[in-house]
Amino acid sequence: MENDGRRKFLGVCLAGATTVAVAAAAYPVLQYLAPRSGAQGADKLVFATTDIPEGEAKFFEYAGAAAVLVKTKSGNIAALSAVCTHLGCIVQWEKDKQDFICPCHGGLYSAEGAVTGGPPPKPLAKIPVSVAEGKITVG
Repeated sequence: MENDGRRKFLGVCLAGATTVAVAAAAYPVLQYLAPRSGAQGADKLVFATTDIPEGEAKFFEYAGAAAVLVKTKSGNIAALSAVCTHLGCIVQWEKDKQDFICPCHGGLYSAEGAVTGGPPPKPLAKIPVSVAEGKITVG
């Protein structure tokens, strides 16, 4: 009888330790994939046009969330939310394909933020952007 109590106690301890280990391993992964929350950030951000070469994307924080500035090979400039509209993961820029991909479920977006494939229900949110005198103003 006494051994049954010990086995049950050890089983509960092992289950608890396993739960703690899984949570400790999963937390950093979830923090990396989830966008930051809050209303931090400036109303307007200014970048030099030389900060972003053609065909490249520059990620930054805007209004407390991940955002991206894209200059396509044709010279068009767009500022977009970098938060996937499917489950909120941060999209990645694919320079060779000139589009965005969501690493979580393979959602695809064009350089202008339109959905081109996968599960996302809506395009990436656009952020106002203007270009004047060698400066890109976001917001």
